[in-house]
This record gives sequence, structure tokens and C-alpha cells, in this order.
Amino acid sequence: MKRSIVAVILVLSVLLGAFAAVSAADQKYIGISMPTKSSERWIIDGESMVKIFEDLGYKAELQFAEDDIPNQIAQIENMVAKGVDVLVIASIDGSTLSDVLSKAKESGILVIAYDRLITKTPNVDYYATFDNFGVGVIMGSQIEEGLDLKNQDGPFNIELFGGSPDDTNSYYFYDGAMSVLQPYIDSGKLVVQSGQTGMETVGTLRWDGAVAQSRMDNLLSAYYTDKRVDAVLAPYDGLSRGVISSLRGVGYGTESQPWPVVIGQDAEVASIKMIIAGEQTYTVFKDTRELAKQTAAMVEAALKGEEVPVNDTATYDNEVKVVPSYLLTPYSVDINNYKELLIDSGYMTEDQLK
Repeated sequence: MKRSIVAVILVLSVLLGAFAAVSAADQKYIGISMPTKSSERWIIDGESMVKIFEDLGYKAELQFAEDDIPNQIAQIENMVAKGVDVLVIASIDGSTLSDVLSKAKESGILVIAYDRLITKTPNVDYYATFDNFGVGVIMGSQIEEGLDLKNQDGPFNIELFGGSPDDTNSYYFYDGAMSVLQPYIDSGKLVVQSGQTGMETVGTLRWDGAVAQSRMDNLLSAYYTDKRVDAVLAPYDGLSRGVISSLRGVGYGTESQPWPVVIGQDAEVASIKMIIAGEQTYTVFKDTRELAKQTAAMVEAALKGEEVPVNDTATYDNEVKVVPSYLLTPYSVDINNYKELLIDSGYMTEDQLK
């Protein structure tokens, strides 16, 4: 009897071992490449995706390139060499990945561009992002609302900042904002005292807040010694914080010189604190948890041979092809609704804002 039990146990052990080996071999492997840890949103994005993919039974590897293009390319090459089945890439510069993605395609790897379009290559399968032109429209509308441009005569002085020129999203943000603001500039109700407009002039490489602060210092000293700046278009909270530091340095934020309307994007904790303090006026919330979920849904459908969910097949031309995309909805955030959008939804906690 004992020998029979031992024999059964041995057989079961062999079978379970074989099943585990097959399961491990069948487990799909997801490589996730994020641009940097310097912005908290990319950390949230990356960690959210790892959790979602692992909960779905996939193996996930997350790498951050720290805004170093050769580093990101090397990390992706390493993932390809390890045999990933899928690459999810938020690129530093979407035009630099053609060679490594060619190798990925030769290996049959599915490639998802994540929130930043990968350009100049046919080897990107899908794009998961937000309505980026719509983000810009929200920004322009925030300034319109903050200055009450529909009802006030003005003129009001505004300065414009753009995102990183190597990030295609920067152009969508800028163009969306200017679709609202340009008519007011043309009519003279808004005045860019510096005359600096256009992404080629106002772009901020790598979304660097220190660069934005330095540029704002220069604008204030050159054009605002006897004038007030009433609004600043800044398409990322890190840029906004740099702008606000510059404004504080010359006396803004006082009773005699109130803060201008300063906007941002990404609803970072530090900037929500500034909104509560009355320093920053608005930001744009893009729920990256939902973007991670949508990306996972697209990956899972593709790996199962099912129809991949997309809702835009016309907008995102990467100079080689129009990349099928899924666009999520962004939201305007201010002092009146940050609790509802950010705290009640669990995106951040009250304790983080103390």
C-alpha cells in the first residue's frame, strides 16, 4: 500500500513538474520601456502596467531610461534579446527607434507605442494614448476661463511654453491650446509681449523645469520690468513649477502682485499642492491607471488573435503609416474639483497633499 502511494506521489510530481514547465514556457513576456523616473507620472504608468500584466498572468519587465536615448535603445535591444513577446514603449525621442524596432519585428514582437508616438518606422503596431489635441484645447480653455476672456476687454499679457520638440505630443498640446488662444491673440485681447510663439521657439527640451525657469527669468527681465504677465501656457506641471519659481523670485504671489493664471499637465502631487495654495491655477489630469488598463487590453486582444480595441485610425501619422490608436479622455483640474477627480478616485490621498 505504501509503495502504491509513493508511486502515485512520484507520478503526480512528474506531471505537476511537466505542467509547470509547459505553463512557464507558454507565459507571455512583456517588456516595458519608460523614459524617466524624473516625472512621477512615468513611475505610476510603469508600476501600474507591471501590476496589471502580472495579474493577467504575464511576465513583465520594467526599465526606465532616465531620458538617455542610447540607454533606452540599449534597454530595448536587451529585451528583444531576452525574447519578449511584446514591447510597450514610451519613447524619449520617437524618431530614434527605427533600427531596434526592425529587429523586434524580425523576431515577431508586438510593439505598442505608449502615450508618445513612435515615428519614422512601419514597425509599430498600435498606439495607446489620450486625446492629445484635446489636452491642448483644455489648456487653452483654462486660460480663457481663468482670465474670463469672453467677458473682459483686456488686453492681457501671456507667455507661451511648449513641451519637448522631440515628443510628438508637444505639437498636439500646443496646436490644441492655440486653437483656443490664437483668435484672442489676433484680436489683441491677448498679447505675447516677447513675441515668442511657435514650437520651434517655445519648446522645452526634455520637459526640463529648470530650463523653463531660466527662460521665464529671461522673459521677465526683458519684457516685464514695467508690465505684468497675466497668464502662462505651460503644458506640464514640472514646467509650471519652474515658471512659478521664477515668478515668485520677482515678487508675484503677493497682495500687490497676485499670481497670473498658470496651467500645467499631469496632476502631479507637488502641483496639486500649489493649486491648493493658490499658486498654480489649473492642471490636466490624465488617468494613467486607465491608460495602463487599455494598453493591457490591446496587448491581450492582439496576443489572442482577437480584434484589438482602437477608436482612432486617422489622426496619428508617424511619417510612414497611420498607427491605429486608442485615445482616452483627459480632464481639467482646479481648486474646485481636485478632490472629486483625484482623491475620490483613489489616484492620490489627502495625506499626500499635506
